[in-house]
Amino acid sequence: MRILVVCGAGASSTFVAQRLRRAAAAAGLDWDAAAGMETSVSDADHDLVLVGPHLSDRLDAIRSSAGAPVAVLPDDVFADRDGSRTLDFARSILAAAGDTPKGTS
Repeated sequence: MRILVVCGAGASSTFVAQRLRRAAAAAGLDWDAAAGMETSVSDADHDLVLVGPHLSDRLDAIRSSAGAPVAVLPDDVFADRDGSRTLDFARSILAAAGDTPKGTS
């Protein structure tokens, strides 16, 4: 599973992506999470794109350039210090999209 975490400049998304990777590894999932900016979406080959809450007004544009499900992260995502809530959120988006996450055992 490849996840792109998008924010304005790629800085805050780095922290979210790192926490998400650690939470996935702790759960035994072979998932990768990378940080990027909105311009990274069209160049990326990801299974899921998670967008920082401050970019919610750009959601339609991001969805139109993404080849994967796209969701806005909750407002309190930066308070998720261990990434477990972000992991649960990502799993729920994938389930709602009907995608079977790879490495979910």
